[in-house]
Amino acid sequence: MERETGRKAQMSNINAAKTVADIIRTCLGPRAMLKMLLDPMGGIVLTNDGNAILREVEVAHPAAKSMIELSRTQDEEVGDGTTSVIILAGEVLAAALPFLDRQIHPITIIAAYKKALEDALTFTDTFAVPVDTENKQEMLRLIKSSIGTKMVSQWSELMCSLAYDAVKCVRLDIDGGSGAKKVEVDIKRYARVEKIPGGEIEESCVLDGIMINKDVTHPKMRRRIENPRVVLLDCPLEYKKGESQTNVEVTDEAHWARLLEIEEEQVKELCDHIIKVKPDLVFTEKGVSDLAQHYFNKAGITAIRRIRKTDNHRVARATGATILNRVEDLKEEDVGTKCGLFEVRKIGDEYFTYLVKCEDPKACTIVLRGPSKDVLQEIDRNLMDAMCVARNVMFEPKLCPGGGATEMALSVMLSEKAKTLSGVEQWPYKAVAEALEVIPRTLVQNCGGNAIKTLTQLRAKHAEGHHTWGINGVSGGIVDMTDYGVWEPQAVKTQTIKTAIESACLLLRVDDIVSGLSRKKETGGGAPAAGGDGGEPEEGDPREG
Repeated sequence: MERETGRKAQMSNINAAKTVADIIRTCLGPRAMLKMLLDPMGGIVLTNDGNAILREVEVAHPAAKSMIELSRTQDEEVGDGTTSVIILAGEVLAAALPFLDRQIHPITIIAAYKKALEDALTFTDTFAVPVDTENKQEMLRLIKSSIGTKMVSQWSELMCSLAYDAVKCVRLDIDGGSGAKKVEVDIKRYARVEKIPGGEIEESCVLDGIMINKDVTHPKMRRRIENPRVVLLDCPLEYKKGESQTNVEVTDEAHWARLLEIEEEQVKELCDHIIKVKPDLVFTEKGVSDLAQHYFNKAGITAIRRIRKTDNHRVARATGATILNRVEDLKEEDVGTKCGLFEVRKIGDEYFTYLVKCEDPKACTIVLRGPSKDVLQEIDRNLMDAMCVARNVMFEPKLCPGGGATEMALSVMLSEKAKTLSGVEQWPYKAVAEALEVIPRTLVQNCGGNAIKTLTQLRAKHAEGHHTWGINGVSGGIVDMTDYGVWEPQAVKTQTIKTAIESACLLLRVDDIVSGLSRKKETGGGAPAAGGDGGEPEEGDPREG
C-alpha cells in the first residue's frame, strides 16, 4: 500500500496542482496558443479552452484530478474563466510552500487565505460598474472580451451578435410573486446549435425559430407552408399494439379480414381526430403508419415523424402549440399558430425542416457553418462561452475591468490591508495578494513582453488609484480598460477567485494520501502463489530484480 504523509503529501499535492496549471498557462489571453489533443478513439481536439483541454487529459494524481474538477465546476457555474481559475489555484497553492517550509501550520495559512478571500470579494464590489443589458453595443463589447481570447476571435463581431441574439431570444421574465421579476435564461434546453460542415463561417446565423434535421414523411406532402397551424404529438399514429405480448388465434378467414379492418379503423379514427382541428403540420415523436400518411395527404396535412423530445419542446415554445399524449384530447387552443413559415430546405445532401418567422419565439436554433468538423466543434465551444457570459450579465448586470486589471487592483488593495494585520497571518494573507498577480503576469508572458517591467508600471498605476488599468493582451503593454473596452461579468470574476482560493484551502488540509492496492490483489483472485506464473513477486522471491 502506497502512503504519503505530512510534508511529503502536501508537497506532492502542490507540485501536482502546479503541473496542471503549467499545462494551460499558455492558453490565457488573446495571444493564447492552441493545444492539439488526440483522444483514445483517434479523433482530434483543437482548442485553447481550459476546460476542454483538461477534460481530455488523463491524470492519476488525486490532487491533479481535483484541479481538473475545478475547471468543470467553473464551466458549469458561469461558463467562462476556466483557464484563469486553474492558473490562479496553482499559484495560490504554490504561495503556501515557503510557509510550510517554515513549519507554519496549514490551518493558520488556511485561516489567512479565507480572510483574504472575504476581503477580495468585498473589494470587487467597490469597483464593479452596472451595465444596461438592453444596450446591444455595450453587451457586444462585453461578450467580445470572452471571445477575443479564443480561436474564433477573427469573426468576433459575428459570434458576439450570434450569442447576444440567442440569449435575448430565450430570455424569459417570470413573475416571481409579490411583484418581483425573475429572469430565466435556459440556453441548454432552448438554444440548440446545429453544426453543418461546409459553407463559410460568415453564413452562420440565429434563426427566429427552429430548425430540425428531418424531411417530410411522404413525397407528395407540401414542403412550404406560410402561417402553418402546428400540432405536436407524443404518441404513435399507428394501430395499437398490445401492451404485453398478445396472441390471437384466427380460425376463420373472415375473422382475419376483420382484424385487418379493425387496424385500419383505428388509424382512421386517430387521423380524424387530428383532421378535425384543420392543422397544416403534424409533428410526432413516434412513428406514422403508411395509412395515416395517406389520410393526411388527402387532407393536405404535412407530417414529420420521430423528432427528438428536446426538439419537440423547442417547437412547442416557438410556435405556442401544446404537446399531446392522446389525439382524443386535441382542442383548438392546443394548435400552434405563432410560426410564420414552414419550409424544407436542402443543405449539402441533407434535408432540414425550418420553422421560422415566429412571433416572439422563446426558443431558437443557431446554425453554424464552417470548413470542417474540428473547426465547428471549437466554434461551438467558444459560442457556448459567449452565451454564458451574456446570460451571467442578465442575471447580475455588473462588470469588472478585464485584462488582469481586477486581479491587480485586488492585489494592491490586499497588500495594503495586510500591513494592518498582526501576527503570522499577515504573511499568507500577503501571499494571496502576490498570487493574484499571476493573471496579468501570464498575459504579458504570452505576448512575449517583459513581465517585470510591465508589472512594475501597472503596480504604480494601481497604487495611484487607477483601478481600471490592465494589460493589453495583444501588445503586452499597459492600457486603461475604460478606453480599451475589455470588461468581464462580476459573476465570473468572483466565482474564479472563490473557486481558486477555496480549492487551495481544501488541498492544503490534506496531510495523508493513501493509494489502495492493485485490483488483482484486492479481490484475492487471479494472483497465484509465489513461484507460480504471473502475480507480484513477493519478498525473497527469486524473480525479484
